[in-house]
Amino acid sequence: MLHRPAPSSARGFLYVAVAGIAWGTGGPTGALLAQHSGLSSTAISFWRLLGGAIWLAAACRLLRRSRITHQFGAAPLRYLLSGLGLALCQVGYFAAIPRVGIGVATVVSLGVGPLFIALGARERITGALLLAIVGLALLVWSDGGSGSASISGSAFSLVSGAGYALSTLLNRHQQDPVTSAMLGFATGALILLPLAMTTGVVPAPAGWPLIAYFGLVPTALAYTCFYLGLRSIRASTAAVIALVEPLLAALIGVLAFHERLTPFSLVGAAVLLAAVLLQTRRE
Repeated sequence: MLHRPAPSSARGFLYVAVAGIAWGTGGPTGALLAQHSGLSSTAISFWRLLGGAIWLAAACRLLRRSRITHQFGAAPLRYLLSGLGLALCQVGYFAAIPRVGIGVATVVSLGVGPLFIALGARERITGALLLAIVGLALLVWSDGGSGSASISGSAFSLVSGAGYALSTLLNRHQQDPVTSAMLGFATGALILLPLAMTTGVVPAPAGWPLIAYFGLVPTALAYTCFYLGLRSIRASTAAVIALVEPLLAALIGVLAFHERLTPFSLVGAAVLLAAVLLQTRRE
C-alpha cells in the first residue's frame, strides 16, 4: 500500500470543518427519511452505513486503491471494532431519544464523545472543550430538555458517544482514510443488518434518493474528511471542531423546517462557535 503524506494542520482543520458541515445535513436527512421511507431508525442507520460503504467502494476503485481484502486482512480487528463503534453510535443515539428526548440524547452523546476521545488519546481536556459542551447544551437543550429522566436513556447516550470515540481513535493516522472508512461502514452495516431486518429494510420508493444522499454526504464524505483531518491534528481538537454539526443542523431547521431558536439557543450557538475557534487557535 502506498504511504501518503499527512496533510498540514491548516488542511486538517479544513477537512474536519467540512466533515462537521456535512454531518450537519444528516439530521434533517434522517428526519425526512423517517417521514417518507417507512423505515425504522435502525434500518435507516443500516442504509446510511451501507450507502457510505458502496459510495466509498466506488471511490476506491476509481482511485485504484490497494486491494480491500488485503487491507482488511492486515488488521481485521481494527475494522471490526471500528464498524462496531459506528453501529453503537447510531443505535445508541436513536435508542436514547424516546427515553430522554432529542435534546438530552444529543447533548450527552455529542458532549461525552470529545471527552472520551481526549481520555483515550491521552490528550489534555482543555477549557475550550468544556466550553464547547456548555455551548452545545445551551444550543440543543434550551427548553430544559424533552423527555423525562431515564437511566437507560442516559446509558444509551453514553454508548453512542463511546462508539463515536472508539471509531475516531481507531482511525487516527490512517494512511488510506478512504479504504479505512469504507471497511468500517461495511462491517457496521453487517452488524446492524440483523436488527434492521426485524423491522423491515426495504424503503418506500420515495426514500431511495434520500438514502443515496445520506450515504454520500453525511456519511462517506463526512467521515473520510474527518479521518483525513485526524492525520494532522489532535483527535480531541478534531472532535471539538466537528461540533459545527449541531450549529448547521440548527440553521437548517430554521431555514427549511421553520423552527425557532430561543435566546438560550442563540447564546449556545455563540458559545459553541467561540469554543471551536479557541480550540483551533490552541492547536
